[in-house]
Amino acid sequence: MKQIIYKNTKISFTDSGKGTALVFLHGFLENSKMWDYFIPDFSKKYRVISIDLLGHGNTEPLGYIHSMEDNADVVHAVLSELKIRKAVFIGHSMGGYVALAFAELYADNVKGIVLLNSTSRADSDERKTNRDRAIKAVKQNYTNFVRLSIANLFSENNRERLESEIENVKTEALKTPLQGIVASLEGMKIRKDREVILHFANYPILLILGKSDPVLNYEESIEQIENTSVKLITFPDGHMSPIENREELRNNLLEFFRMLK
Repeated sequence: MKQIIYKNTKISFTDSGKGTALVFLHGFLENSKMWDYFIPDFSKKYRVISIDLLGHGNTEPLGYIHSMEDNADVVHAVLSELKIRKAVFIGHSMGGYVALAFAELYADNVKGIVLLNSTSRADSDERKTNRDRAIKAVKQNYTNFVRLSIANLFSENNRERLESEIENVKTEALKTPLQGIVASLEGMKIRKDREVILHFANYPILLILGKSDPVLNYEESIEQIENTSVKLITFPDGHMSPIENREELRNNLLEFFRMLK
C-alpha cells in the first residue's frame, strides 16, 4: 500500500492500472481489502484507487469524530497527490456517504458515482439512537460488537453459504481500532441529507441495493430516486453485495464504467 501524510495522519491507499480513475471507498468496519476481488480485473482497463478511510485498515484515526466531510477531504488529498482531476466514485455503505460528501465539496472532480448498498439520506432519529447504542456496545464488548455487526450485514439465506467469507470479513473488521469505530459512528450520525445531489447532478449515478438488506429498508431506499435519472440495480440479497453478489456486481459495474466513456 502507498501512503500520504494528511494533517499529521497516515493515510493508506492502493493505486494500480491506467485510464479513467475509479475510486473505491469501503464501508464501516471494512477496509480496502474489500475490493481485492475486483481490482485485478478493473485495473486492466482503468486506474483503480482504493482508499482506507479514517480509522480503518492502515489509515490512522484523525480525531473523536470522523465526519463524512473529513473523509472526503482525505480522498481529495490522495487524488491531489496522484494528480487525478476527475474520477468515478464507488462507495459501499459508509463509503457512499463519503462519495456524496466529496461530490458536494468537490463537484468538478466527479465523473460518476455508484452508491452501493448506501443512501443519500441522513440518519433518522431512530437510527441516531441506534448509533448511540452501538457506541455504548462497542465500548463494553469490542469483539462481540464487531463480530455481530458483520454477521448482521448479510441476508439470513447467505450466512451459512458464505460462512468462510463472513469469517474473513470479521477478521479484517477486528483490525479496526476502537477510536476508528466510535469516530465513524459519530460521523455517520451527524451526516447531512444529500438527496438533492441525486436530483441535480450533471454526471451519471448508479444506485445498487439488496432487496433483503438488513440495514437499509429497500422500499424507503428507492423513494429517494423517484423523478431522477439515477439508474437502479437490485440484487436479491443483503447489505454485502461485494461478497453476496460478486459476479453480478462486477458485470454491472463494468457496464456502468463503459457508459461513462
